[in-house]
Amino acid sequence: MGRMRLRWCALLVFACAALLQGCTLTRAQIRRADALVAASPGRATLCQRADHCALPSPLLRAADQALAESTAQHPVNIVTLLDDSEAALVARLNLIRAARRSIDVQTYIWDQDDIGQLVLDELVQAARRGVQVRILADQLFSFEDVDLLDRLARVSPNFHVKLYNPTFHAAHTPPLEFAAGVLCCFMKFNQRMHNKLVLVDDSIGITGGRNYQNRYFNWDDGFNYVDRDVMVGGAAAKEMAASFDLFWHHKRSVALTHLRDVNRRIRHDASPPAWPTPHYTDPVRVARAQEEAEDQGWLAQHLTDPSLRTGRVDYFSDLPAKTDEPHERSVRAFTSHLMHLVANAKREVVLQTPYLVISKRARRIFERLHKETPPPRIVISTNSLASTDAFAVYAMSYKHRKRYLTKFGFEIHELKPHADSAAEAYEQANVWDQDGTMPDDDGSGGEGIAATGAAGRGKGRHGGGRPRFPGTVRRPGLFGSNGRRNRPAPLHSSGRRFALHAKSMVVDDRFAMVGSHNFDPRSDHYNTEAGVIVYDPRFADELRDSILRDTEPQNAWVIAARRPTVPVLGGISQVIGDVSAKLPLFDLWPFRYATSYDLKPGCTPLSPFDPKFHDCYTPVGDFPDVALSPKLIVTRLITAFGAGVKGIL
Repeated sequence: MGRMRLRWCALLVFACAALLQGCTLTRAQIRRADALVAASPGRATLCQRADHCALPSPLLRAADQALAESTAQHPVNIVTLLDDSEAALVARLNLIRAARRSIDVQTYIWDQDDIGQLVLDELVQAARRGVQVRILADQLFSFEDVDLLDRLARVSPNFHVKLYNPTFHAAHTPPLEFAAGVLCCFMKFNQRMHNKLVLVDDSIGITGGRNYQNRYFNWDDGFNYVDRDVMVGGAAAKEMAASFDLFWHHKRSVALTHLRDVNRRIRHDASPPAWPTPHYTDPVRVARAQEEAEDQGWLAQHLTDPSLRTGRVDYFSDLPAKTDEPHERSVRAFTSHLMHLVANAKREVVLQTPYLVISKRARRIFERLHKETPPPRIVISTNSLASTDAFAVYAMSYKHRKRYLTKFGFEIHELKPHADSAAEAYEQANVWDQDGTMPDDDGSGGEGIAATGAAGRGKGRHGGGRPRFPGTVRRPGLFGSNGRRNRPAPLHSSGRRFALHAKSMVVDDRFAMVGSHNFDPRSDHYNTEAGVIVYDPRFADELRDSILRDTEPQNAWVIAARRPTVPVLGGISQVIGDVSAKLPLFDLWPFRYATSYDLKPGCTPLSPFDPKFHDCYTPVGDFPDVALSPKLIVTRLITAFGAGVKGIL
């Protein structure tokens, strides 16, 4: 009976897939929707000036100057590390308001919370004053509301939206269609656009890890990401523009009127919806960010003053539809270049990634590096099970801990869920008093962090008496990153939680990368990725310091070999564990080679390979702070049975 039911379910899914594949729109339906869009009221351009009423921006002005001074032999770029989430948001708002000709935005997630509404409304206003705005978002995790897309299609002739790789030619993917997409068209369905880019006037761009959702900018009051972007103005912006155009004109990038559900809504919408005033959960916080975007002193202190004027900066991006040509190296240009940089390391690689699940090619590179004399130091900053919201991926990292330590020489630091560095960054993005101190969450006041005038994450800043306000609660969604399946595991401790989302690398203190690449098989083989490589030791030092701060004892646990407490039995347990870990299935032995450690009071941090390590560190368990829960059990099960799916998790 059970087999029969499964068979009927599979047949139903395939029938649904076949039906949906055939439900493409006719040319007449597309032309009709386009005509209705063009006839929508309220689409007049509001500014007739040549600059389209752009506001002055020191960021865009510096980029224009760098571009004017650049030559093919001697490029000039202005580079700003955007660790601080408030600076990352304000930079975007300032550049959108300063745009004179064009704004191109590429992203993986676009939610409808405060951050999503704020940035989208700013882009709409830019289009209304005459700027050409193009948004390319991955369909699976962006703009699921067909009503919203109906409004966006009609809001301005200068405003254009496309969705990348839409499932069955639709903007919204209900559960049955999701299942059908997996079963009938897995390779196409599984290939997503993970790039993040904001490009203004083809002169200055921001790329990195942040999507448009509260938790990427420290605006969620329960769970936020430690993330990072980089802003580059000058010669590298031309590479960004060329990459965006490739994606924009690719067949997998689909205009709104070509999507089944949006097209139907437009054709049947008798009264075209007007663009509404955004409804923010915390309007005061939004207003403060908007004020900062036009505050020349704030911009100078947090964005222009910390910027570096440098030469060569490369923007790399994989080509669209990466898996269409799996054997073409040019399709995976960014991935290939990253592997080349790591392979040529001589002294040190400092890597920060949310998911420590590496591809076969990366494993070969790290194994070769570890055999060199002397081997370069490999420092890894990543998530713990207590911090991550991707527990299934973490299970694969947990399975291969011994390989990482013994064959690759990784020094692994896993972020604590209440890391001090992340908590400071949250407070700086949300609360600030006139005297430079941080009040308590209840507003009663308390000892805080003095202003230092620095822009980096974890450093104080002078806010001119501007209060910041706590973030908002996200509503659960079925497939979005805030859905139930992505909620982090329950903890023994309480309080605001943080997870690592930054993807960055520094090699030999000579060059550094900030981008969207997670250094995992999915980023290598399926998703398209993008990022910048900066060839400047000053920037490399700044990024290295930022990553290493997240590895400090108050912020991370160290992964190291477990010291057997009972000599004979402990040795037998390790042998059994080694055999179990090599099994693709039935890796069930619970006592692993390595575990998590915390620094003892009075000790200084040591490498996990230092002979005195166990004298200064206390073991805290394989999954410290994680309470017994279904997610903890599933993590163990995926470790035991999920090795075959690590490339697509």
